[in-house]
Amino acid sequence: MSLPFLSPFVNCTVDRFPLWIILLICIGVFAAAFMDAIAGGGGIISVPVYLMALGDVPTYFILGTNKISSGVGTIFSTARFVKSGYVDWKLCLPAAAISMLGSVAGTYLQHHTPDVILKYLLLLILPVIALITLRDRRWPDEPGDLPSRTRLLIVCAAAAVIGCYDGYYGPGTGTFLMITFVRLARMDTRHAAGCTKVINLASNIGGICSALAAGYAFLGVGLIAACASILGHYLGAGVAIKNGSKIVRPAVIFVLLLLTVKIGSELLFPQFWN
Repeated sequence: MSLPFLSPFVNCTVDRFPLWIILLICIGVFAAAFMDAIAGGGGIISVPVYLMALGDVPTYFILGTNKISSGVGTIFSTARFVKSGYVDWKLCLPAAAISMLGSVAGTYLQHHTPDVILKYLLLLILPVIALITLRDRRWPDEPGDLPSRTRLLIVCAAAAVIGCYDGYYGPGTGTFLMITFVRLARMDTRHAAGCTKVINLASNIGGICSALAAGYAFLGVGLIAACASILGHYLGAGVAIKNGSKIVRPAVIFVLLLLTVKIGSELLFPQFWN
């Protein structure tokens, strides 16, 4: 009986890579996790780090390994927001389920349409999102006045659309969720971040299961890097909870700038990303 999810143990051991490569990955994953816990978009840092560190390894192994390290770390930032009381389960649970379905739909679309279309569309949309984010100097530390049913509909609709984006392309998913929850659903910054973490965690669990089932991951490397991810997520969540909008808003702007650079480089230098 074939068990493809065991192939990472057989073919993808840590012994395959020098110690300095593992350390480089851990440093990059820590930085990515710290940023991801605050404003999302950690993959913008971690995926290029994996690409540079692991050389000519197939991209799907890179993405699978990144899912393992980032997914495990997200558990700890999510737990910290839950412990601090910044997760509204009535909003988060249905949105997380819808996000997983959206991610499946996005993956299907990815297999049937060229992602270059989405990249050009994002280059047009990202400056608009950045201007909206920059326009207001402060993000709310208290929720806005909005009927609970309307807020639920907005959160679920955002989870469906952005979850589809996550399955189709991915980078910046948490950042887009944060902006939508704060601006449209009128959530306060801390609860918006907590809801984003729950939805991202659900999506990551699906991604990890898919990667392991297909055998497309360096499991040993991913688990070691997950230790750095746990530390980054835990510390980043603490910073976000303590400082609220003071740190989250500038971090979101920084992620949007990084995402613009990433998409531009993918279009201009596709050989680096393939």
